[in-house]
Amino acid sequence: MALTTRDETDLLLPLFRGLSDNRRFSAFADRLQRRTQAEYVGLIQRIGNGPEAIVQEFHSGLDLRTLAQESDPLDAHALDRFHYDNLRPRRVYSIAEFFDHDPAYRAARTQRMLRLGITDERILRIPDIDAMSAWLIIARAQPCTAADSAMLSNLAPYVEEALRAAVELERWRSQSSISTQGLAYSAVGWMTMDREARLLSIDSGLDARLREILGSPPRVGERLRDLGPKAERELTAAAMQFTGETPGLARPLLLFDDPRLEALLMAAVDTARRSMLVLCRLPNALSAKSIDRLARLFDLPPREAELAIALYEGHSIAEAAERMGLTLETARNYSKRLYAKLEVRGQAQLVRLVSSSVAVMA
Repeated sequence: MALTTRDETDLLLPLFRGLSDNRRFSAFADRLQRRTQAEYVGLIQRIGNGPEAIVQEFHSGLDLRTLAQESDPLDAHALDRFHYDNLRPRRVYSIAEFFDHDPAYRAARTQRMLRLGITDERILRIPDIDAMSAWLIIARAQPCTAADSAMLSNLAPYVEEALRAAVELERWRSQSSISTQGLAYSAVGWMTMDREARLLSIDSGLDARLREILGSPPRVGERLRDLGPKAERELTAAAMQFTGETPGLARPLLLFDDPRLEALLMAAVDTARRSMLVLCRLPNALSAKSIDRLARLFDLPPREAELAIALYEGHSIAEAAERMGLTLETARNYSKRLYAKLEVRGQAQLVRLVSSSVAVMA
């Protein structure tokens, strides 16, 4: 069963659209099951090995996993995975090819699959991609045909390429998510702009901050409004520079004076189009978590850690004492113990130490 021009639309487009679809490859399985009229079509993915492996099944037709759980404590493919791992990549196998040598296993498996309404299968192993193994399966109540094998064989390079792209896309998604999370904990927001200083993208933290300052949401495709003539002029000039041939070194810019919002401007790297990256410090409201983290990191009593955080925030010892409900003398005694434990020579060094600590991350 060779791929036709119609198959390119009915099968290959859903296969590659699955890279960005919430259903992933379920639509492809639906189309392949409809095209072959098989009782079951499945694309099984396994990431990792052993008990920690993650198995995903995108299927259409009979729900073998549900049926197997109703009639057997093991799922439909569990007993076969050792055999599946021994299949040669890119070759289509009939199910008989990997259990003919074991009559007892053959009889047990045949009975098990008959209970599920399946008598024959064709299986294609996709070459391993990093830690992911995958198999494409067609199963029928009647014997499979040469057309089934031909269909799997013709689909093989496309499925392999789609899965390879899926692995790479997931890697980039993971890296992006971790980077965004790290920036958020560092109280740093970002946005990118084109050559005309029009907004291309923005993270949620900076988006929320600009909404507070501007009174309206920043809009992708438009310039930031109400920055003031000087900031608008400098931002536009910077966008021209940092999207040019010789962007040069990063430079700061005061976007707003009250409330104050500073930006560090630079050329964005490894992007599809030339753009300017804008990094902004966001308000970082310290909480009880900061006090607890500092206490854990430096083995401090909670009240001493609370005083350290108050001094880091710019309060004087007298102001910190009032805020904490302490006498000035008690606060001074706490500060002396802090300086001794942390091996610093006064408030300036204490603030420097705390500011470099993960305790004051968001």
